[in-house]
Amino acid sequence: MQRPAQRDRRDERERRDRRAKSLSRVLVCAAAVPVMLIVAGCSSDSGSDDAGSGSGSNSGSSSSSSSGGTSPSASPSPTVQAAAYKALPKPCAVLSKKSLGELVPEGTKSGKEGTTDDTAARASCSWSSLDNNGVKGSQFRWLNVSLLRFESDTSRGSGDKQAQAYYAKQIQDAQSAEGAKNAKSSPLAGAGDEATTVTYDLKKKEGAFKQQTVVARVENVVVTVDYNGAGLAGEKTPSTQSLTKLAEKAAKESVAAVSAANGEGTAKGGGTPSSSPSASKSASPSKSASKSAAKAPSRSASPSPSAAKKS
Repeated sequence: MQRPAQRDRRDERERRDRRAKSLSRVLVCAAAVPVMLIVAGCSSDSGSDDAGSGSGSNSGSSSSSSSGGTSPSASPSPTVQAAAYKALPKPCAVLSKKSLGELVPEGTKSGKEGTTDDTAARASCSWSSLDNNGVKGSQFRWLNVSLLRFESDTSRGSGDKQAQAYYAKQIQDAQSAEGAKNAKSSPLAGAGDEATTVTYDLKKKEGAFKQQTVVARVENVVVTVDYNGAGLAGEKTPSTQSLTKLAEKAAKESVAAVSAANGEGTAKGGGTPSSSPSASKSASPSKSASKSAAKAPSRSASPSPSAAKKS
C-alpha cells in the first residue's frame, strides 16, 4: 500500500519539476523577447539613421544640383580689348634733323618738351624759328607735336575707341578755331589708321599766319601736329601748300616714331606692319590718358615771334 503512495508522490514531484522547468523556459524566453526587440529596434534605428543620412545627402546633392541648375550663373567680369600700344616715343626725337631743318630752319635745336605727370600717356615738344633778314623782314615758323595715348578701361572702353573719339574732337576743334579764316579739311593717307589735315588763315598783330593742323590716329594713340608760318615786317607770306606739305611730313614721321617705340619697324599706313605690336598688351585699367586728354594743348596756340626770340 505504501508503494503506490510513494509512486504518487514521486509523480507529483516530477510534475512539479516539469512545471518549474516549463515556467523557467517561459521566463527565459520572455526575458529574451525585449532584448531581441531592443536589438531589432537599434538595428532599425541605425538603418533609419543611415538611410536618413543617405537620403539627406542625396537630397542635399539633389538640391544642390537642382539649385545649381535653376539659379542664374554669376555674371562674368566685364572685359575690354587690350590697348595695342603701351608706350610713347620721346617727343623731341620724333622728327629727323633733316625734317626739322625744313620745318624750323633756324630752330632745329630749340625743341622744348612739354611738362607732364605721365610720359606714358601724353607727351609734346615744340620748336620755333625766326629767320631775321633785317629791313627785308623775317620768316617765322612754329611747330608743335603732341602725342596722346589711351589705355583700355572697363568703364571707358578700349583705348582704340577712346582714341577715335579724341581724334574726331581734335579735328572739330581745329576747324572751329577762334579767328580762323578760309578753313579747309582734307583726308591724309599714309599716316596711321586715319588722318586729316586742317588749314586756315589767322590774322594776328604781328602779321598774317598760315596755320596747318594735322591729326592722325594709329591704334590707341593720337598724334597732333600744329605748324604755322608767317612773313613779318614786309617779308612774303609763305604759301599754304608748302607749309601743308611739311606739316603732313611731320605727322607721318611722328606716327612712324610711335610705331617704332612699340616694336614696329614701319608706321601703319606708311608700309605693311603687323597690326599687333610686340609690346605687352595687358589691359590694366588707367585714367591717366583720359585726364591727359583734358590737358591737351589748344589748336589756336601760337606763340608770337617775340616769344620765339626769347626762346
